[in-house]
Amino acid sequence: MIPLRYKHCFTPILALTLAIIQGCSGPQTAKQEEKFAITDSLINRLQIDTVQQANSKTDLIFSAKITEDQERKSEIFPMVSGHLRQVNVKIGDQVSSGQTLATMTSSEMAGFDKEAIASKAEKQNSERNLKQAQALFDSGLSSAKELEEAKNDFQIKTAELKRANSVLKLNGGSSTGLYAIKSPINGFIVEKNANNNMQIRSDYEKSLFTVADLSTVWAMINVYESDIANLKEGDEVKVSVLAYPEQIFTGKIDKLYHIIDQDSKVMNAKVIIKNPGFTLKPGMLATVKVSASMGINLPAVNSRAIIFDDNKNYVLVLDANKKVRIQEVEVLRKATNKAYIKAGLNAGDLVISSKQVFLFESLKK
Repeated sequence: MIPLRYKHCFTPILALTLAIIQGCSGPQTAKQEEKFAITDSLINRLQIDTVQQANSKTDLIFSAKITEDQERKSEIFPMVSGHLRQVNVKIGDQVSSGQTLATMTSSEMAGFDKEAIASKAEKQNSERNLKQAQALFDSGLSSAKELEEAKNDFQIKTAELKRANSVLKLNGGSSTGLYAIKSPINGFIVEKNANNNMQIRSDYEKSLFTVADLSTVWAMINVYESDIANLKEGDEVKVSVLAYPEQIFTGKIDKLYHIIDQDSKVMNAKVIIKNPGFTLKPGMLATVKVSASMGINLPAVNSRAIIFDDNKNYVLVLDANKKVRIQEVEVLRKATNKAYIKAGLNAGDLVISSKQVFLFESLKK
């Protein structure tokens, strides 16, 4: 029990306490009921994408490697055994057709030269015999059979001389026994297995030089199984390399190899690319964008607009009144930067594609 002398002080204190309690509880209730709202100024700072109607075309991105055009490359093997006296070129050198790459001494080549000289002499003898046989036949002193035999012998000796000269001159043989190894095409030395004073045996299996014409190169694309059905020969491609990020090289898929590599689990596709100025180098890694036919005619949206939450896909749709709502969507397929929507969106819808995860978490509360 409060003493009587203090009752006149207790009443104001009680009233003040109740007022403080009511003042604190009122704003807290209002703050708890306040909901997150997206203002017009915030919407103006967001990136908005328009849902597009797919035209059955999409861009697929692949890795690739630049290689020589295998159909414009020559591997040069020694035709004879011998001793390499001088090698005139190095890896990366540009050479022209007929240029001497190396010279070697060879007893075999000297033997080929001897055979060519003998074949030439035999042909000259057969030619004289043919003229004599023709003269005797014209004067009636020999038969047609003898003339025919002389003609046949001349033809045989002519063929033998042609063969001997072909062997001798295939890579520049000479009567001194020197064997000149020459480039058969214009191009660059991309492989070299020859050095000065190297002994070449008859069973040497490696090519001495490989010359590649780099005016065209191949981009060998690595295609995973999931994308094989989307590619076909003739698809247009754009190729970029790290060395020249601003430069785009164009071409078409020339060949699908239809074989899966058991180690990398990829199939190769070949693109032939014109290479003026020899900008692309064999061994470069490249990124290839293929404009492929997907066979899908569904609304498509940028993949970054898709929000994955609790095993479902959502987007934030902006309606005509600039109100944002959460919309569940069914994604049929994703390809590079596009998602094809089976249900939930229509072409022309506007979706938010920046800060969408933060907005989604705020709106769903």
